[in-house]
Amino acid sequence: MEHAYPADELMPLTCRGRVRGREPSRGDVDDALGKFSLTLIDTLDTLVVLNKTKEFEDAVKNVIKDVNLDNDIVVSVFETNIRVLGGLLGGHSVAIMLKEKGEYMQWYSGELLHMAKQLGYKLLPAFNTTSGLPYPRVNLKFGLRSPEARTGTETDTCTACAGTLILEFAALSRFTGTSIFEEYARKALDFLWEKRQRNSNLVGVTINIHTGDWVRKDSGVGAGIDSYYEYLLKAYVLLGDDRFLERFNTHYDAIMRYISQPPLLLDVHIHKPMLNARTWMDSLLAFFPGLQVLKGDIRPAIETHEMLYQVIKKHNFLPEAFTTDFRVHWAQHPLRPEFAESTYFLYKATGDPYYLEVGKTLIENLNKYARVPCGFAAMKDVRTGSHEDRMDSFFLAEMFKYLYLLFADKEDMVFDIEDYIFTTEAHLLPLWLSTTNQTMSKKNTVSDLFKLYLAHLSCVKLEESFGSGPKPPLRARDFMASNPEHLEILKKMGVSLIHLKDGRVQLVQHAIQAASSLDAEDGLRFMQEMIELSSQQQKEQQLPPRAVQIVSHPFFGRVVLTAGPAQFGMDLSKHNTRGFVATSKPYNGCSEITNPEAVKEKIALMQRGQCMFAEKARNIQKAGAIGGIVIDDNEGSSSDTAPLFQMAGDGKNTDDIKIPMLFLFNKEGNIILDAIREYESVEVLLSDKAKDRDLEMENMDQKSSENDSHKQRPEETSASQDLSLASQEPEGEESSDVTHLDSLSPVDADSDSISISNQESCITEIHEANVQETESTELDNQPQEQSQTETDSSSNVNWDNKVQPMESILADWNEDIEAFEMMEKDEL
Repeated sequence: MEHAYPADELMPLTCRGRVRGREPSRGDVDDALGKFSLTLIDTLDTLVVLNKTKEFEDAVKNVIKDVNLDNDIVVSVFETNIRVLGGLLGGHSVAIMLKEKGEYMQWYSGELLHMAKQLGYKLLPAFNTTSGLPYPRVNLKFGLRSPEARTGTETDTCTACAGTLILEFAALSRFTGTSIFEEYARKALDFLWEKRQRNSNLVGVTINIHTGDWVRKDSGVGAGIDSYYEYLLKAYVLLGDDRFLERFNTHYDAIMRYISQPPLLLDVHIHKPMLNARTWMDSLLAFFPGLQVLKGDIRPAIETHEMLYQVIKKHNFLPEAFTTDFRVHWAQHPLRPEFAESTYFLYKATGDPYYLEVGKTLIENLNKYARVPCGFAAMKDVRTGSHEDRMDSFFLAEMFKYLYLLFADKEDMVFDIEDYIFTTEAHLLPLWLSTTNQTMSKKNTVSDLFKLYLAHLSCVKLEESFGSGPKPPLRARDFMASNPEHLEILKKMGVSLIHLKDGRVQLVQHAIQAASSLDAEDGLRFMQEMIELSSQQQKEQQLPPRAVQIVSHPFFGRVVLTAGPAQFGMDLSKHNTRGFVATSKPYNGCSEITNPEAVKEKIALMQRGQCMFAEKARNIQKAGAIGGIVIDDNEGSSSDTAPLFQMAGDGKNTDDIKIPMLFLFNKEGNIILDAIREYESVEVLLSDKAKDRDLEMENMDQKSSENDSHKQRPEETSASQDLSLASQEPEGEESSDVTHLDSLSPVDADSDSISISNQESCITEIHEANVQETESTELDNQPQEQSQTETDSSSNVNWDNKVQPMESILADWNEDIEAFEMMEKDEL
């Protein structure tokens, strides 16, 4: 209120308000801003939870007096619904509660509800589609499609965007008696349910709002889907419609069957749910343990929550994305509240004081690392502790609310929190709405049904969860032949191992040897998974890292940057590409290149983001570029801290892309950009691995005596070591009906190579290749040789003053190489 009001959000580093249009655009993130005092509205019911009723009364008066919902501005339907509509409804809910108590808000006459209804009507034009799924954006003043609206041409929306409306829209209908809002939200939910993948019962991340076709066919419980599942269960709680519970249970069973790999939650393909779509997780899935508590499934909630807590203890905050071994994938942390939410619900369900300690850690980290003089600043990089001038409205709406409730006793509250359900933005909607149809006014009784239901969820199921129920069967993707526990599980399922003379291991299942008929079924399923896994992984080989080698003066091949490959374009293992680099315009490469003369016959540099990688490649190829390098837009990202990144296609045929494409993390990309600024003309070699230093180029700039010196020591002039690990092939010939699998588990570097033959007896053969020992030996020899190469080479070059800065670059890169090699050892 002091530094930002009436702006939408506070900028805590510069101590001013963020007003859309005045600050540089942040892309889709800014779609939450509508010049409607977002943070104030989003925080209304938080003030009452924190027992700041006088401040709440003043805040409501400010909203009524100052907020304009008729701005000519394009906003996100999803964000406006959960933050603004939800904030107004939550504020109205606690306002009428306080008014009934008789001390505060005696003047209140439903003004917030009137504003909520006004906003609801402004969102309705977004639902003007044949499917009933809403457009992702709408203009508050002009709606859709009209020239003034500047929106309405989108074709896709995320599942959560279309499926996270029912609580707010139904509450608005039941508060006002206007049924159209609930009807529209129900239609959108019905359509998503009909479009689920019928075999897996999973939904994708992105869907076409006109045809209902899945655009992104990966499925998880994090970004893009998360609150769709949440609202199915909470819609049943709030509205009492059994169909929502049935749908949620169907989805939940599919999630626990395919996505849940305790304690991990990994995305899968909706059509092939046994296959992981990625090997990292995003921070939004941290809400899921809290939802599992509401479902009553406590044990997996505890396991996943503890896994997330370990990530937080390692990095102080939950990175936006992290790998299965807890390394940073995306380093930002915008002070998201989902983990605090799950911590609160687990404490409510178990009463375990351990979760108070977890909450204490969260508060201490916020005060120690995020607190700044004007507020709390988002973390730009959890690894460095750098800040971003950003404090999203959800920080006050959710984080403060859940942390206060975690530690609050009943006497600290001015009302009974159990009389309300939380929306996904933690806004409070009263449970008495369950007994109110669309045409009835408010009833002052809380449904005993849902009182009992909530008690049942948080208490009765706890006992079931800690019972001695059956453990989930072993998954093929998790199996390790060296794990005694896995072998014991196989034995129980009737699967036996036979060691063959040639070093292979054969898996054979005999149902009659299983401990029970259920175990026999698990064994058969395991063998089928193993066959499918082997077949698929043979098709989807993990590409090795590539190299970008700077070959022009004064580098001459000494600087080699580790690059991520592309799953499309020229195969660099067969053909190398050499050329000068040039920056494309626009820098993101997402539209027609406006400087084709600059990138023609050159290797184009682009920034990651805003469109698919394949689209960037097509645009620069059309402009005449001979190759492309995409530089990560995540500041500070580096190959020495992040796992290898592969650029995927766009789901379409990419055979038209003929040029090579490589990906550089931000730190490595800046080395090229710095070189361009200093030397203008920079030539690079794109290849599968580093080549010998370019002696011909060096001849043009250095004395012949120095040349002779280099030629006499070819081992010193070799390029940086190729960091990609060579895959070891098993010896011996195999029959044509046997399929090879290079890696059984993406996390296990000691995985055995597998071949599977689907014979009548259902036999799986495993080739035991001692990959780890070989690769460890090779890596042990690399650091010393690498260091010697760099040192000796440097001593033979007379650097002038102009070249001095590059010494530090090379020294830094040498350290990075050593760190990268050490990281690979750790992985092995």
